[in-house]
Amino acid sequence: MQAETRAQIESITATIELLRVHVGYDVALERLAELEAQSAEADFWNDQAVAQEAMREKNRLERQLDMITSLQNEMDDAVGLIELGEIEGDQDVVAEAEEALVQLAVIADKRQLESLLSGEADGNDCFLEIHAGAGGTEAQDWAQMLARMYSRWCETRGFKLQMIEESAGEEAGIKSVTMRIEGENAYGWLKSESGVHRLVRISPFDSGARRHTSFASIWVYPVVDDEIEIAINEKDLRIDTYRSSGAGGQHVNTTDSAVRITHLPTKIVVQCQNERSQHKNKETCFKILRARLFQHEIEKRQEEYEKNVSNKTDIGWGHQIRSYVLQPYRLVKDLRNKVESSNPEDVLNGNIDEFIEAGLF
Repeated sequence: MQAETRAQIESITATIELLRVHVGYDVALERLAELEAQSAEADFWNDQAVAQEAMREKNRLERQLDMITSLQNEMDDAVGLIELGEIEGDQDVVAEAEEALVQLAVIADKRQLESLLSGEADGNDCFLEIHAGAGGTEAQDWAQMLARMYSRWCETRGFKLQMIEESAGEEAGIKSVTMRIEGENAYGWLKSESGVHRLVRISPFDSGARRHTSFASIWVYPVVDDEIEIAINEKDLRIDTYRSSGAGGQHVNTTDSAVRITHLPTKIVVQCQNERSQHKNKETCFKILRARLFQHEIEKRQEEYEKNVSNKTDIGWGHQIRSYVLQPYRLVKDLRNKVESSNPEDVLNGNIDEFIEAGLF
């Protein structure tokens, strides 16, 4: 067996072992056996809520254990073929098995990355908000550039993107936008994008062609499953209706179909104007509010942010997580993990996987 092949096998074996440790393989096996025994009991479905939670846990454990077992079996099969091919002097069989190992190594690395998406809501769809910082047209144009970047990223991933609310800029760009992103582990992938993003460039809006610095904030929070109970007291809400300012024809702009809901205890404000029906916009607002409140609780428990949603970080100097520099040099740099790219156009076209993946570790 060639040294390169042995190294490939050692690498895959090490990855499988890391996955076993991350999942807690032996404990997970015991827990799965308990859940299988519980689900076989005659009164298992008497309490629907408890049963559904148990089945979700059972399915999650099955997926995790099957992933590890499948990787191990495929590696063992490839190694067995290589050994058999070498004994029989069949180089075609050896070459085929070695190629299978190369492909398996790529899959193993991907599974290791996906195993990091094990948070409480990582598997959920998500809402992504973009807010322009101070600076008027410059910041609003930057907010629109970020909206395009995430839209392109979603297209590449095959994720579905739905615009919920958009507030147009005064001259160009957008003041804010809320979009819903649907796809496998959407929240898990995007949650580390929350924070302030900084742009440095020669301004296209400055007749003197001077260099400007602009800021915009990104906030990502999970779409909450219907099974998760989020208590919302009606007396804690202020509901306002107003005319939509976006595109949509004469009806949208002449009726009070847009809805804004303020959750008074947390100061969380959500709004929606993408439907003609006030009822549908209100329904969407409540979904977003439930998601925001759920995220609020996650942030408090995990202490992921220094300040929760009711007191967000200033959109300005000293708080950025990533800088996009177009002038005087060209560089995108994440200030948390030092990941860099010397091709800002590529990044702004949605190729941000390197930054997203680094944010998982």
